[in-house]
Amino acid sequence: MSILLIATNNQGKLNEIQALLMDLGLELVTPAKLGIDLQVEESGKTYIENASRKGSAYASASGLLTMADDSGLEVDALGGLPGIYSARFSPEPGATDADRRAYLLKKLQDLPRPWTSRFRCLIALVTPVGEVHTSEGVCNGEIIPQERGQNGFGYDPIFLLPDLGRTMAELSMEEKNQLSHRARAIQAARPILAYLGVK
Repeated sequence: MSILLIATNNQGKLNEIQALLMDLGLELVTPAKLGIDLQVEESGKTYIENASRKGSAYASASGLLTMADDSGLEVDALGGLPGIYSARFSPEPGATDADRRAYLLKKLQDLPRPWTSRFRCLIALVTPVGEVHTSEGVCNGEIIPQERGQNGFGYDPIFLLPDLGRTMAELSMEEKNQLSHRARAIQAARPILAYLGVK
């Protein structure tokens, strides 16, 4: 069985990735499971820089093929913000997901709707010798002012999928894993995994 290190301890991300890769028969391990505790500064100017930096650090530390991702919400009315700063988009130290959603809505409240937006995910697959392979996924939608739904995490409760009339947080895991940005990036990464010998 092939081993793939997922370079995150974010349980929401892990649940999604495990469901998306379940059929490959991989042993998925986390940094916590391996006792690896790295602080990789996400100081790149792009998603791919951040994902590659994170993946390279964990692949080097573990000696394992590593999947790292960087993702973000891009809101057109804010010129593409929060983007790569999505996980840190609040002036408050120690801000929660709810704090970040509230801060985003405050920024948008005086701007005309619809607040068109997209989730973008970049995945870096990094080999123990430092080869980096990347894939991307995008999911379009719009931000709404009221939170809806109990599923997901991050900005999911205010990210509406207009064709479905539901927010990302109102989708089941199965539904989300058919159309989310992360699902699309991982689907695009499957041929890379096959190329690297992961079946």
